[in-house]
Amino acid sequence: MQPTSLPILPLPYPQVIFPGERVHLSVPRKFARPILKLISEADFKAPLVGAVPVIPLKTNEPINVDEDGYVNGNWSEFGCSAKIVKVGQSSSAQLESIVLQGLQRIRLEKHTSGRGSPFSPHEVTYPASLPVATAQTIAAFRTVTAKLLHRLAVEDQSTRDGRKDLIGLVLGAGRDTMWARLAKLVRDCEDDQLHVVSDLIISFVGADFEDKVDYLSYASCEARLSKATHIITGRLSLLEVRSSIAQQQSNSQKEVILRQQLAAIQRQLSALRPSDQGANGKGAPNSSDVDDDIEGAAAQDDEAELTDMKRKIAALAKGSEERTMAVREFRRLRKIPPGSVETSVVRNYLDWLLSVPWSSSTTYLEAEKAVLDRAFLEKARATLDADHYGLQKVKRRLIEYLAVLRLKQMEVAKELEAEEAAKRTLDAGPAAEEQALVLRDPATPAPTPTPSKPPRRLANKGPILLLYGPPGVGKTSIAQSLARALNRPFQRISLGGIRDEAEIRGHRRTYVGSAPGNIVQALRKAGRPDPVILLDEIDKVSQSNYHGDPAAALLEVLDPEQNWSFMDHYINVPIDLSQVLFIATANTLDTITGPLLDRCEILRLPGYTQSDKLRIAKTYLIPKQLKANGLDGKRCQIEDDALKRMIKGWTREAGVRSLERVVGAVSRAKAVEWSEAQDSASNSYSAVVKEEHLENILGTQIFDEEERDRTARRGVVYGLVVMGDGDGGILPVETAVLPGSGQLRLSGSLGDVIKESAGLALSWVKGHAFELGITTSPATDPLKHPEPIDVHLHLPAGAQKKDGPSAGIAMICAFVSLLSGLKVPSTIAMTGEITLRGAVTAVGGVKEKVLGAHRAGIRRVILPARNRRDIFGAGAAGEELGEEVKKDMEFIFVDRVEEALAAAFADSDDDSERRDLVLQWTKSASRQVESRL
Repeated sequence: MQPTSLPILPLPYPQVIFPGERVHLSVPRKFARPILKLISEADFKAPLVGAVPVIPLKTNEPINVDEDGYVNGNWSEFGCSAKIVKVGQSSSAQLESIVLQGLQRIRLEKHTSGRGSPFSPHEVTYPASLPVATAQTIAAFRTVTAKLLHRLAVEDQSTRDGRKDLIGLVLGAGRDTMWARLAKLVRDCEDDQLHVVSDLIISFVGADFEDKVDYLSYASCEARLSKATHIITGRLSLLEVRSSIAQQQSNSQKEVILRQQLAAIQRQLSALRPSDQGANGKGAPNSSDVDDDIEGAAAQDDEAELTDMKRKIAALAKGSEERTMAVREFRRLRKIPPGSVETSVVRNYLDWLLSVPWSSSTTYLEAEKAVLDRAFLEKARATLDADHYGLQKVKRRLIEYLAVLRLKQMEVAKELEAEEAAKRTLDAGPAAEEQALVLRDPATPAPTPTPSKPPRRLANKGPILLLYGPPGVGKTSIAQSLARALNRPFQRISLGGIRDEAEIRGHRRTYVGSAPGNIVQALRKAGRPDPVILLDEIDKVSQSNYHGDPAAALLEVLDPEQNWSFMDHYINVPIDLSQVLFIATANTLDTITGPLLDRCEILRLPGYTQSDKLRIAKTYLIPKQLKANGLDGKRCQIEDDALKRMIKGWTREAGVRSLERVVGAVSRAKAVEWSEAQDSASNSYSAVVKEEHLENILGTQIFDEEERDRTARRGVVYGLVVMGDGDGGILPVETAVLPGSGQLRLSGSLGDVIKESAGLALSWVKGHAFELGITTSPATDPLKHPEPIDVHLHLPAGAQKKDGPSAGIAMICAFVSLLSGLKVPSTIAMTGEITLRGAVTAVGGVKEKVLGAHRAGIRRVILPARNRRDIFGAGAAGEELGEEVKKDMEFIFVDRVEEALAAAFADSDDDSERRDLVLQWTKSASRQVESRL
């Protein structure tokens, strides 16, 4: 009769006992007394215990097994009744050895999640086995078990679980036949006893602990065989994967051994060569064991590298020029002796050749999928707006470019779908059916299948974009945003100061230390044939010299009709650059050659107004600098008045780089204050940065307000200029009277053009001195009567060279002010060139000049009438000025010098009689000049 209560023996982790299984266990020595007590109570017969697995607690930490083999866990609800067959001493002084024989499944009654005392009695029940399983379940079990046992018999691993020997003893067979005996047992067993055999199989196939515990809980034959089939199937899959890995490792080891033998043979052959012998005719001494080990390791690395090269060559498109060149150079490399100097040259070339992302070997590009997305344009617009404030004209042009690119790619995608549909129709037509019924003669070779062509991709035939503007306005960052919107890698090539044509085209392989050019290097870094490459500072490329002409080399790169077969001197294989999106940046267009400029579409990025800088600082710069300096919006708050003072007093630029540095300085100062307040536990820290705090943090204000507070002076007029970096500003034109002989003196590092403008302006003033009230008669020279004098014209900042045709009317107004005594108000600035007849011609850089004047506090600007379109013309620079600038400033457009003089002296507070004379003459000057001519 089966006992209803059994002492519970927790099993060491991960031990599980099944019915019919005999297991050797090592238990702690503290279990010896309870075991002996059980034996004595059973009248020295085999006592019964309940062998229950211990399930570890589910935690994120790894399972920790103590020195006795137990884990911190709970008793399983299901176990196995077992009898203690034998008790003995273990090899360890802390453990006892027992042998258990599994009998029958048990279930612990009143089971709770936890664990009790070992060998404490516990009520158990014995789940009854239900009727025989279905025929389908039995057939599946027999099939997978036969496969597993066959796999184990083939492998015959000698290091498997120690219970294999026990199987051999139970079945009366040796190790070489035990898997066959098990297979025979499964095959010949009756269906009603197959669940007993499944317990034996599961105990020896090396199943996981969780699967064994789960399998032990099944009582019905159907459920037990289904679970056993699932476990055996997983074990079979694992053995197949392990066998495949072992086979690959065996092949690799075999190849390494053969390569080592080949290297040893080559070393012996090299030792027999006369060229390797010494001058005394004796050969070199044998290498030491250390040398052999080093050479063997080097041989393994070399062979691994050669294997990788072969794999990359196989991935190239068949029939392509790059594959043909790679195969030829690889064969050459295998024939060259390892110690030859040519080996490193060929290996380096192959490394570069195989690292270039060839467009012919790329079947489909991920960027094309992103372009076909319905939300592509919306995402691109959101990316550009998130990264840059303003620049609406540039953003609109980029969105237009992306829209055209998407439409062309959609057209190509439709063509590909039509071709595939036509191919499917042709394959499924009547001709295919008739051909399927014809028996092919075995002697006739099978037709070679036509390799599938990679889908065609859209070549970038659009113009090259040239972003032109002063520093710090976002040329490089907007190119990065465009690459992110296109989901393409971004690479930057700095062209500033490049003097050698080889920097673009690469060096020829005949030179020592030759390497590809910057274009190929950028492609290699990108890893794809369609990156966005930024050609930074293209206006600073050196001109033609004895190293070649780098600007001329760029013509092939930036020409959509030629760059599909760009030839790098080092690679010497045509490279397709038509998938690359090139974006160039420049600060000025004057130094770019005409042919190169003709290949670019110019997008001008103007400077920012003060309100633009304020919004940029609040939206982008302040959060960026706070994060970089370990602060947040609660620890540092810069008021708007402080920001405006920072913009006006410590920065004066078209971009925002200096403003970002100033914001960073303020952030670092607040970081120091916050850190000190934290260390001293003080509550005196204030997160607000006010205008009066700036000088204590940033020091003395760099740019004073003298330009805003300047006063009108005789002979001084403010002109508008464009700096060398593309930024605009004002420049005073200063004149003075000196004793002399009627000469014009010039200073300020003036160029030839501006010198001619100064002479032309003085000639015009001399010719109209009588009408302007400077002289008493038309024939009088104002520089010689009543006393001879010289006029000195100076443009400040003499260290900077100045030239260009745009200072004519400013010089005329300065000469008239000097000779007449009238003063031009300091809030007026002007630009424009003149002719000898007094006409005012158009100038360039109006947008930059106007923004510079606005920053300097100018309220009235005199411009040539032909530049009206640059201020108010639709879609031109006037659109980029912003309503704030147009509202704060007054624009006066003039066609003649007389109109410019009238606008300049209209608000003069000096001699009203002379001012009225000048203004009265200017009103009728045009008619008078025409009559005199």
